Amino acid sequence: MASLPTASVPAPLHHVTGHRSRPFPLGIADCVPGVVDVPGAVNVAVYAPGQEALDVVYTGPGFPVDAVPTAADLQRAPLFDVTDRVHHGTVPGIGHGSLYAFVPRDRRIPGLSRTGRPTSGKERALPQLLLDPYGDAVVERGGRYWSVRVPRDFDWSGVQRPHVPLRDTIVYEAHVIGQTRLHPGIPEELRGTYAGLAHPVMVRYLQELGITAVELLPVHHHRDEDHLQDKGLVNYWGYNSVSFFAPHPGYATAAARAGGPKAIQDEFKGMVKLLHEAGLEVILDVVYNHTAEEGPGGPTFCWRGLGERQYYRHDASGGYLDTTGCGNALDFTDPQVVRMTLDSLRRWVTDFQVDGFRFDLAVTMCRDEAHHFTSRHPFLVAAQADPVLAGTKLIAEPWDVAVGGWQTGHFPPGWSDWNDRFRDVVRDFWVADRGAMEHGGSGGSTARLADCLAGSAGLFAGSGRSALASVNLVTAHDGFTLRDLVSYNEKHNEANGEDNRDGNSHNRSYNHGVEGPTEDEAIRDARAQTARNLMATLLVSLGVPMITAGDEIGRTQRGNNNAYCQDNEISWTDWDLEERQQRMLATTRRLIAIRKEFLAGQPYSYPSREPGYLMWFSDRGLPMTPDDWSDPSRRLLQLLIGVPGGRSTGLIVFNGALDRTSFRLPTPESVRGVMDDAGSALQSFELQLATCRHGDRRRGAQFSPGDRDTIEGNSITLYSV
Repeated sequence: MASLPTASVPAPLHHVTGHRSRPFPLGIADCVPGVVDVPGAVNVAVYAPGQEALDVVYTGPGFPVDAVPTAADLQRAPLFDVTDRVHHGTVPGIGHGSLYAFVPRDRRIPGLSRTGRPTSGKERALPQLLLDPYGDAVVERGGRYWSVRVPRDFDWSGVQRPHVPLRDTIVYEAHVIGQTRLHPGIPEELRGTYAGLAHPVMVRYLQELGITAVELLPVHHHRDEDHLQDKGLVNYWGYNSVSFFAPHPGYATAAARAGGPKAIQDEFKGMVKLLHEAGLEVILDVVYNHTAEEGPGGPTFCWRGLGERQYYRHDASGGYLDTTGCGNALDFTDPQVVRMTLDSLRRWVTDFQVDGFRFDLAVTMCRDEAHHFTSRHPFLVAAQADPVLAGTKLIAEPWDVAVGGWQTGHFPPGWSDWNDRFRDVVRDFWVADRGAMEHGGSGGSTARLADCLAGSAGLFAGSGRSALASVNLVTAHDGFTLRDLVSYNEKHNEANGEDNRDGNSHNRSYNHGVEGPTEDEAIRDARAQTARNLMATLLVSLGVPMITAGDEIGRTQRGNNNAYCQDNEISWTDWDLEERQQRMLATTRRLIAIRKEFLAGQPYSYPSREPGYLMWFSDRGLPMTPDDWSDPSRRLLQLLIGVPGGRSTGLIVFNGALDRTSFRLPTPESVRGVMDDAGSALQSFELQLATCRHGDRRRGAQFSPGDRDTIEGNSITLYSV
């Protein structure tokens, strides 16, 4: 960061004497009337255990949004009081629009004396300014970060959060830029912005798709790592936080950025408001496990300068203990780190009205003093007990990169987990197994697939949770897209500048005969069918499904499975759809509609307290036997799903074999006692959807229990009852 410019006229120290300041709340707050009655004075408090004495430097209110502060613009005030390592004081003149930062008291700013006397100009330049961890916003001026005080008022016009029940939730993971950057129906000046995501064209698309929640990749203010800047790349995904309280300004429109932090925050709030009006929830992917200060020797602009030993986790030898792979890990054994995180979450719920959070590398946030994961960690307990966070969706990425880092299924009640086991098993059954069988090998049995379809009950039962604790996914932002999963055997990350060393090399993918793009129609049809199988399995399984944005239209990243630094056409969704992509979109919409119709016919308690029935049948129409479950050559499975007394029952047939298979629908004896939608004994099955190439031609076909039907190889057929 650059040095602050000098000025010929210094400013004296400013502070309010004779008035009591408070160590809470942290950040900047209006003084309590009757305690401090000095006009314009605010209470400033910051947890800075690594500093003996701390001052705040600041501009006056309404500082120009594009101006670089000089010493003539700045005032400096000491935080004389220290309580439990929180430095605090009452300071006049920090109003809305003021830029401010902290500086150790023994550090001097050229042209700005601590004593108010003129300086010689020979004093050492200030090596760093330290951000307020609780700052409303962050701006960069003259190569330095400054915190900004921002008014929080906004006209929500009575719009409330949708509060979609977890059982009805369908998550859509999207990037603010990538979702609309290439959309021809959105005005160019709005593409790739908060406003663009809430444009009527995009809102209508999301509603017609049928999803209920948009999960945004990180929108906290972030910076590009030094090694990316050296390569001319950016951190597109945003997992590199500069502030946990401020939205990223780079996702706002040019008009909002020109208007300053208040306009940026209003644009974000306006996006949330419009999505809520459409019945869509907003979930934020949040990164509290590490900060953008990187490892030792990385940039210092906040936590490291305020108290490196307390904010960051260290090992027994005093070195950084990095459980994230990002250079540092915040230390959640320190109560103030837990408090900072909870205060941040509360702000996003109260001020920005968001509906939930997905916690990146959540295991790092739940490690104790011995660095072990515990489901009774104070953060988990506090988050679940917090009245402000009550009713929000709390979703864990249940792993990190250190020993003991895989904890899927081990988070406590009130939390849902990304289910990586679901991802791997479903990929194996439909993708990797197909590749193995087409090359003379064998696939796996249906047993593991059945466990996933049933909500991975065994994985979550130990934590006292139901299938709703399982956030099911086949793809996510990291890894192959759905289309690339069926188009590439190997990753192709050369554009990332790391000689294709980055990214996971074991993807359970299969290119269906040719690596990457091909004009072979048979291969393209096979890929499209496998993709439909994956989407169908995701949307018929118990649990909470998550679709990665663009998978519903066959988005490709050209084989890049780690596009974190690609803010370009590699990552952006291309909305120019060919016929197979349109078929994929229509199939996804239809699957979501079938899912919603089925759930609407079940008791409200399903499937958390009323698990219903899952009846499994072989190709003979009879209940599965132990031999059926264990034999990898028997890759046809029928699932009859419903609830006694419910109004919807469905039959789903999965054929993981290569060839068309004749099978018998469940026999009358096998389904005796099962009722149809009218409450009568089950009498017929009606074909609703098939993922095979010409599956739509058979829609509406009627069958009786015990009838024979055929199913194409590597396909799924859905019947209503």
